[in-house]
Amino acid sequence: IGSGPGSSSRRVALFKNVEPSAKSIIDSGRRQQTPLVNFNPFTPDSLLIQSATQQRNNRKRAHWNDSCGEDMEASDGEGEEEVLPPSKRITMMESNMMSRYASEFLELEKIGCGEFGAVFKCVKRLDGCIYAIKRSKKPLAGSVDEQNALREVYAHAVLGQHPHVVRYYSAWAEDDHMLIQNEYCNGGTLSDVITENYRRLSYLSELELKDLLLQVTRGLKYIHSTCLVHMDIKPSNIFISRKSVASWDECDEDDGLTTSIVYKIGDLGHVTRVNNPQVEEGDSRYLANEVLQEDYSNLTKADIFALALTVVSASGAEPLPTNGDKWHEIRQGKLPAIPQVLSPEFLSLLKLMIHPDPTRRPSTSDLIKHPVLLTAARMSADQLRVELNAEKFKNALLQKELKKAQLARAAAEEKVLSTDRILTRSTVQSNPRTSRLIGKKMNRSVSLTIY
Repeated sequence: IGSGPGSSSRRVALFKNVEPSAKSIIDSGRRQQTPLVNFNPFTPDSLLIQSATQQRNNRKRAHWNDSCGEDMEASDGEGEEEVLPPSKRITMMESNMMSRYASEFLELEKIGCGEFGAVFKCVKRLDGCIYAIKRSKKPLAGSVDEQNALREVYAHAVLGQHPHVVRYYSAWAEDDHMLIQNEYCNGGTLSDVITENYRRLSYLSELELKDLLLQVTRGLKYIHSTCLVHMDIKPSNIFISRKSVASWDECDEDDGLTTSIVYKIGDLGHVTRVNNPQVEEGDSRYLANEVLQEDYSNLTKADIFALALTVVSASGAEPLPTNGDKWHEIRQGKLPAIPQVLSPEFLSLLKLMIHPDPTRRPSTSDLIKHPVLLTAARMSADQLRVELNAEKFKNALLQKELKKAQLARAAAEEKVLSTDRILTRSTVQSNPRTSRLIGKKMNRSVSLTIY
C-alpha cells in the first residue's frame, strides 16, 4: 500500500489491528495514490459532463470486480465522490524530473525573448524535426506567472489544430520552469517584418494587408467558436510560416490560403472564456477602451479592435501610443495616419473595426464575408495562378531545351557513326588486295563422315 521505507511494517500492522475493514483501507490507499489531475477551465461543459459520466461508470465496474458482486449502492456513492475535481492540483514544484528538455531536444539558437520567458529553436532528437520551445522565467511556482503559463497550456490543449493558430505539441515542468513545445514558424513574427520595413522605409501593400487581415480573422473565428477570446492580438503575437508555392497542393481548398505566407496566432497567455471571463489586460497600445473600463460584455469585439490596429501597424504607420491624447483619439474611432494610399473601402472597414461602440464592430464571420476581403482573396488567387503559370512556362522551356539537346546529341552520334562507315568503305575500295585477303587465301575445310 505504501511506497516509502517501512511501508511493509505499516501494512502488516494495519491488517493485524483492523482486519474487518482491511478492504476499506486498501480502497483508501488506492485513492491516495491516484495521480493528481489539473482542471482545464477552458474545456467545454459538454466534454466535462461526458468525461465525468465515463469515469463514474468505469469506477462502478471496477468496484463490482473488486467486491465480486457485493452491494452496488455503496459503490455508487464512492464513484460519485471520486469524480469531483481533486482538492490539490499539480504545481511546478511537484513535476520535477530529469531534464526532458536536455534529453529530448538539441538547442540550436535563441529566437525570441519576452515578458514570459525565452523561445528557443530546437531539434527533437527522436524525429529530427524543428520545434519552438518556450521556457518560462524563474520563479513560477505559486505566482501569477504560473497561472498565466498554465492558462496558455490549457488554451492550446483545448483549441487543437488550425492553419492560422500556432500548433501546440506538449508542455511540461522542470524545476521552476514551464516549457511549451510549439510549432516552429520559420518567418518570425509580424513585429519583425514591421521593424525591418520601418528600417527600409517600406511597408506591406494593400493586397498584403488584406491578406493579413483575412488570415488572422480566420484564426480568430476558430478561437471565438470555442467560446474563447485571445485578448492580446498584436504584431509580436502573429507568427509567420513561409512555404513554397508547390506545397499548396496539399492544402484544403476551403481554407482560402492563397499565398506562400501563412499568418498564425500565437502566445495564448491572456486567453479567457467569453462567459465568466478572468481578464488579464494585454498591451495597452492595442487595448480596447471598454476592456479598460472593465466592461467584458463584448470581449470578442476587443479582439477585432486589436486586429485592426495590428493591420494599421503593418501598413507603415508610426508606433502606436501607449497613452495620451492620440491614444484617446484612436478609442474615439480615429485611425492613425497611414503613410500610403489605401482604398476608401478598406479604410472604412478598418475604421469600423475600431468603432467606439463594440456592438457596431464586425464579427469574424462578418469580416470573412466582407466584399473588401472577398475581392482581396480573388486577387490573391489570380496572383497565385499567374505565378503557377509562370513556373509552368519555365518548365516547358526547360523541357523544350532538354529535348533539343537530346536530339542534337543523337544527331552528333549518328554523324560519327556515318563517318566511320564511309572511312571503312573508302579504305576497302582503295586497296583491293585487302578484300582478297579476307576469306580468299584460306583452304576450304572438308568434313567427311564415315559410317
